[in-house]
Amino acid sequence: MNYLKITKYVYLVIGIILLIDAGLNWNRNPDNKPWLNIFLAALAIFMFFFRNKFGKKFEKYDSDNNTKK
Repeated sequence: MNYLKITKYVYLVIGIILLIDAGLNWNRNPDNKPWLNIFLAALAIFMFFFRNKFGKKFEKYDSDNNTKK
């Protein structure tokens, strides 16, 4: 289960790398804008926050159920 705590940070790193790549390539070729990189970066950053929120929710659920036993 520890790998699930690490994968959310992998999403964040991928999102940052894609944003940096899009920023570097934005003015390099004016006809070809890196819209796909921006979309994938936004999706990766969304997945980081999504997994972070639900990870905390599941930890709270597990801690509440363990104390009741």
